[in-house]
Amino acid sequence: MELSCGLPPGPDFAELVVLAEELGYTRAWIYESAPLWEDPFVHLALAARETSRIGLSSAVLVPDQRSVMTMASGIATIARLSEGRFRACFGTGFTARLAIGQRPMKLTALAEYVTALRGLLAGETVTVDGSPVRMLHASDRAAPRPLEVPLWLSVFGPRGAELAGEVADGIIGPVHPTLPSAMIVSGTVLDPGEEPGSARVREAIGPWRVVPWHEAYASRGAEAVDALPGGEAWRKTLEALAPEGERHLLAFEGHVTGLTERDQELLPHIDLTSLVADAPGIGAQLAALDAAGFQEIVYTPSGPDVARELRAFADAHRKTAR
Repeated sequence: MELSCGLPPGPDFAELVVLAEELGYTRAWIYESAPLWEDPFVHLALAARETSRIGLSSAVLVPDQRSVMTMASGIATIARLSEGRFRACFGTGFTARLAIGQRPMKLTALAEYVTALRGLLAGETVTVDGSPVRMLHASDRAAPRPLEVPLWLSVFGPRGAELAGEVADGIIGPVHPTLPSAMIVSGTVLDPGEEPGSARVREAIGPWRVVPWHEAYASRGAEAVDALPGGEAWRKTLEALAPEGERHLLAFEGHVTGLTERDQELLPHIDLTSLVADAPGIGAQLAALDAAGFQEIVYTPSGPDVARELRAFADAHRKTAR
């Protein structure tokens, strides 16, 4: 099972990818959410220039944030700069769209977009918005078509798995019966003698472990988040900060990268068991995921010392592999 890492686009992305390459991570996945982070293609280009071995990927690109032709051109650019190390993965934009007050894309629209994109990268003429289009890039302006870039989907549920089997080369989600499957995980390796509930642990994993509260409120409203421990107090604090029509702008504040003051109040309630252990314990949990059929684990470090998290997790995986 491959061990990769997931990181947000930002000032330290390329530097952290260089470190991940040194530590032996197979691939670095970059997040996309225009309301939350900088442009991923810019940071992928910088990382491609600074590295030579590590794979690069997206977790995940949101189709309706770019026209399919713009996406094809961006992918072609990163594929050239990385010398074939790029994998593009797409999703329905759950967080990115909720953060601007919109519902996620329909699965059928996602599949249609990826199908058209695959045709463009192959050098074909495809129909977009009723008109035939094709990549017209001259041979000295871009890598020649066809471009062999794997296209993955991040989907869940039976219908998502079915569509992935029809249009994708792999999946982030449950183990797929025919496609290579990856899982995104968060966690931290305990220091010697450290307790799972230490302040360091809560700060390190907190940005990911408070996501259920964010998603419950943004997608299902007050009743859903109030049903979670500490959820009602969290919601009331948020709602006092903005009028009703603007509260979606705060639901994902600091999403998976930092903790707001109201998120800090949720730390006593977060999960402290999943991939929170000493190195042998982390290794055992990774081995279980390997046995379950995942070909790749995407570790998503967070907290105040991401470099420390990358080093510790890579070391735990290396010991398990031996």
